[in-house]
Parts: sequence; structure tokens; C-alpha cells
Amino acid sequence: MLINPATSALLVIDVQERLAPAIHDGQHVAHNCAWLAGLAARIGVPVVVTEHFPAKIGATLPAIAAAAAGAEFVTKECFSAQADGCLDRTAVDARRQIIVCGTEAHVCVQQTALGLRWAGKQVFVVADACGSRNPADHELAFARMRSHGIEIVSREMVAFEWLQRGGTELFREINRDFIR
Repeated sequence: MLINPATSALLVIDVQERLAPAIHDGQHVAHNCAWLAGLAARIGVPVVVTEHFPAKIGATLPAIAAAAAGAEFVTKECFSAQADGCLDRTAVDARRQIIVCGTEAHVCVQQTALGLRWAGKQVFVVADACGSRNPADHELAFARMRSHGIEIVSREMVAFEWLQRGGTELFREINRDFIR
């Protein structure tokens, strides 16, 4: 199945100030999450951002918050945002396809993605926009999610599926500003 911009939402999970420095290749992960949030905003795909105990772990990284201007921000206590209930009445609840990125891949991302999948959503996890402290945990999470029918994709796969076609003004704009 392909990702459709009319039926999808982007979910950015817990890319927060006190956790981000501990993530393996964390700057790359944060950059790709911000890239996806900016791309979604430009294309018109709704964005939801979660924060796990922000009083203790800090707010969403400023670059992601800026790229996700207009997004819905929710706080959570459960590792799974789906189990926490904080996604109720958000764009994630309203849309059929959910594109997931963030940290940590083997904890909050995986538990949320599995919960969404079991709730009947089509879930796509963006490998190059997810991170963990330990790379081995990162890889195990993707293997486990894949075994449960979750699609593992790259940020450019998401971009080109949202675009659907070349030769349009939107394609030229996205190509210039995001793909290069």
C-alpha cells in the first residue's frame, strides 16, 4: 500500500531536550523528524507531536517544534501514546494511515506503533527518523514491528508517496526546498 496525503497523519514521538543527547546519531534523527514535520506542513498533512513527562524530560526540541508549527502537541505518561489515550480526538485518531517517527524506537515508538496497528491503523515507521540509545535496540524494534505488519520506510519514501506525481508546482517546490 502507498501512503496517501489525504488519509495520513504524521506522529512525532518524544524527541525531547533531555533525551535527545543520549540517542545514537541523535542529531540526524532530530533533523529528519523536523524535515518530515516541515514537509507535512507544506503538503497539508496534519502533525501530532507527543511529549513524555515534559516536566522531567524537557520539551520537544526547538527545531522540531518550529517545523511542526500548527501541530497538535499532547503529553503522555504511558510509553504507548495509543494506550495513554492522548491521541484520542487528534488527527491520528481521525486518519487511517499513520506515519511515525521519533524516539526511542524500541520503547515509545514501537509500543505506539504496535498499539495503532492493533487498533486497525495502517502504520509506517520512518527508519531514518527514529532513534534509540543503543543501535541494537533500534534494529530489533524494526524487526519486531515489521513482523506485526508495520511498514518500515525512509523519509524520502514518505515524501514521494505524499507527492504522488512529478511535474506539478508542489513537486517543484518540495524538490527545491526539501529534496535538493
